[in-house]
Amino acid sequence: MRPGKLRKAGALCCSLLVLAHGMARADGMQGDTPDRQALQHRLTEQAEQIEALKRAIAEQEASLAQLRRAVGVETLNAQRARGTDGAAPQSQPQPQPQAQARQATQAAPAPRAAQTAQAAQPAQGRQAQGASGQGQQQENRPPEVAQIFEQPGVLTQPGKYVLEPSLQYSYSSANRVALIGYTIIPALLIGLIDVREVKRNTFTAALAARFGVTNRLEMEVRIPYVYRSDSTVSREVATGSAADRTFDASGNRIGDIEVGARYQLNDGGNDKPYYIGTLRFKSRTGRDPFEVVTDCNQRCVGNTTGTGLPLELPTGSGFYSLQGGLTWLFPSDPAVFFGSVTYLHNFKRSNVSRTVLNGDRESLGSVAPGGIFGFNFGMGLALNDKTTFSIGYDHNSLGRTKQNGQLVPGSVRTQLGTLLLGYSYRLDEKKTLSVSVGAGLTRDTPDLTLSVKLPISN
Repeated sequence: MRPGKLRKAGALCCSLLVLAHGMARADGMQGDTPDRQALQHRLTEQAEQIEALKRAIAEQEASLAQLRRAVGVETLNAQRARGTDGAAPQSQPQPQPQAQARQATQAAPAPRAAQTAQAAQPAQGRQAQGASGQGQQQENRPPEVAQIFEQPGVLTQPGKYVLEPSLQYSYSSANRVALIGYTIIPALLIGLIDVREVKRNTFTAALAARFGVTNRLEMEVRIPYVYRSDSTVSREVATGSAADRTFDASGNRIGDIEVGARYQLNDGGNDKPYYIGTLRFKSRTGRDPFEVVTDCNQRCVGNTTGTGLPLELPTGSGFYSLQGGLTWLFPSDPAVFFGSVTYLHNFKRSNVSRTVLNGDRESLGSVAPGGIFGFNFGMGLALNDKTTFSIGYDHNSLGRTKQNGQLVPGSVRTQLGTLLLGYSYRLDEKKTLSVSVGAGLTRDTPDLTLSVKLPISN
């Protein structure tokens, strides 16, 4: 009923009640007759019906007041304009007073139920709208999987940040491998030295920070600290010595700081892939191979006296690099398939020189490391609501290095293949522990890689 009609009905009920009591008082003064008793009984019933109607009207007015507070006057007026206020159509016959009283008495709890449902409807609408917006965002976001590759697949929510401390250990050994002097990148050296056996241990502690700019864009910065320890069993070249010599070297310093961005290109979903574009820039803040002193009494190229190995190990590559890539995730319940394709370009350096053992500088001219083409793929499986398991393969193809525009003698394309296993466990709503183990499948790949990460979100 409309508020105007409710007020008129209330006034009419009050008038009828006063008239009924007046008539009953007048009839009582004239004496009791059967007709008067029947009339009195009828007036009493009508008075009870009027009281029931008044209670129903009061409950409906309370319901309307709460609806106004819940949805606002404009929303309520719009609902009235559509005829959803519960008023009966004019074409339908109006029920008799007794029927109205019975309906009002029997349906007395109904207004409260309707009130609760209608009052809850706007709140549910707001929650549904927020949940649908959030759910839409969640639905349009890649699913979480145990992180086994360097690049995560899940983007940070807008306005949120994630701090990810990590620790990585790698071990590699090579027997009877001909290496070429000084290190540019792992497994690629320049010089003339016959290395019989190399055992390398590398610890990398890093802190990465990711910030969600929008629902699709994420920025990241990563600061590593590297500790390296190499043990090399070699024979000095051009000395005629038949005895092997053990050469130990180590180094620790900040590594190459990286800055990157990831952008989600499309709205994926169940049985629909997600595509994420990645761009990463690597600086050369770490100590590069040309800064460390090399174990050579004279020149290390052409006229070599010494091992040709660095006395202190570098912690950076020595070159600026830019990497672009495309990551894809394909949810297919209960598994998630993922992978990526990347290419890293190393920028050429000119006027490169290094320090030899006697303090002299040896000019190397321009050095341009080859680019690195990489791809990986894997599968993630949720074991329960807290634990996920992943398995994957990562492959990198390192191009040949050029010095002064010419290919370095002995420099060949190197293939690095790694089989990775990992799992993650959600400690609470803000912290997740991820552990991965990698096994090298090619000769130049580290034999073992162990990584532990603890992403912490706000």
